[in-house]
Amino acid sequence: MDLILMSVVDGAPAVLLTRRDQHPFAGEWALPGGFVGIGESLDEAAHRILAAKARMSDAYIEQLYTFGAVNRDPRTRIISVAYFALLPADRFAAALKSAPELALAELTVPWPGETGGPIEVRIGDGDPLHLAFDHGAMLSLAVRRLRGKLDYSGIAFALLPERFTLRALQDIYEAILDTKLNKPAFRRRMLDRGWLEATGERETGASFRPAELYQYRQAEGEQ
Repeated sequence: MDLILMSVVDGAPAVLLTRRDQHPFAGEWALPGGFVGIGESLDEAAHRILAAKARMSDAYIEQLYTFGAVNRDPRTRIISVAYFALLPADRFAAALKSAPELALAELTVPWPGETGGPIEVRIGDGDPLHLAFDHGAMLSLAVRRLRGKLDYSGIAFALLPERFTLRALQDIYEAILDTKLNKPAFRRRMLDRGWLEATGERETGASFRPAELYQYRQAEGEQ
């Protein structure tokens, strides 16, 4: 079981990593993960690992994909189920403070749309990391799926507070897609989809005319 816990930090996608302290790949960076207990369901194992390895709780995580390449783990034949979550950056603060083995790494995606391929992972100003196992491939697939879901789901709203401006929403889309979007067209598309509900409030502390605040109108049956 491996967890892909992503966010947007300073205008770029980011992922939570942990430095391994055991063989194989001791000392290298990896996604938080662990083995599924004999008496656990997959969801139970994912939430246990979320608390034990990522030091987080109460996050909505869902299955992304199953990775089963024959040689993905040098120890033996191991299949991993990857779980995914998109979380606001402040949700990671307590975990990063309490666990020095954890870090939020910035992702650089060199391909457009859902093309796919290798991505670069860096912590701070360091060199690109080579992640343990096939975790680089897991991240690549997670980015592809995330970009694909932006167009038909409200997944991006997980990164926003309850009330937000349209500028903040566009910033999230641009960070994930790594492209600039036309402001009027983006706003018209968001409003036409029926996802947004005006609150009648405006942001505070703005230097110019305060922008209107919206909230996400969750579709029926959506998590």
